[in-house]
Amino acid sequence: MLLMKRVGALSLFAVLGLSSSAFAHIHLTTPIGHTDVLIGDDQKAEHCGDVAYSRAAHPERVTTYPPGATVTVTWAETVNHPGHYRIAFQQDGMVFPIPPAGNGPPAGFPSLDQTGTDGGVAGVTILKDMIPDGTLSATIVLPTTECANCTLQFIQVMADKPPYTLDAASDDVYFNCADIVIQAGAPMPPDPMPMDDAGPSAGDDAGTGGTNEVTGGCSTSGSSTTALFGLALLAGLRRRRR
Repeated sequence: MLLMKRVGALSLFAVLGLSSSAFAHIHLTTPIGHTDVLIGDDQKAEHCGDVAYSRAAHPERVTTYPPGATVTVTWAETVNHPGHYRIAFQQDGMVFPIPPAGNGPPAGFPSLDQTGTDGGVAGVTILKDMIPDGTLSATIVLPTTECANCTLQFIQVMADKPPYTLDAASDDVYFNCADIVIQAGAPMPPDPMPMDDAGPSAGDDAGTGGTNEVTGGCSTSGSSTTALFGLALLAGLRRRRR
């Protein structure tokens, strides 16, 4: 009986711990991103936050749109940080520009709205820049040219870790991407299932919290789905003891 209790507790903690590390700071929900494929991915790596991710290995995550489609991009922020967001399109691959340093606030952080430009990288169109913190969606219009290996990049530029730097050790940008295809005659895809709504996350680098957050990121809290799973696990153990 005592052994069963210990095994049950360890199993529950393992499940909770796995779930809490499986999500990072930002998550594209429309179109679906690839960040949550890699457990513990912190999204700091250029240009999509997941250097080990393979598009070929995850065809189920490729979203196909008709040319010139109007898309409402949606996301979740799991750890609150002040700053802004940017959505960019790359017609072939996953190479994107990094926001240039600006004049604040605070000093040195990006201040130039690059919407409509390529940011200095061939094949890129910055579809919407300087999206305010606290926003969870933005409507963009995709290019009219067909492409089979195109990518939508979504980034969060944080303004709470000055000074702003562009090197590989930068702690100021989180990266997330979605694999897309633009194909003539393709229907608009259905929206993916929404993420669970939960309370603000907590953690050493969590911000002040807010109503736009869902549990995850570097928090030690689990999602509402995890809590339900844990309760079901405990209920099963109680039945076995009877």
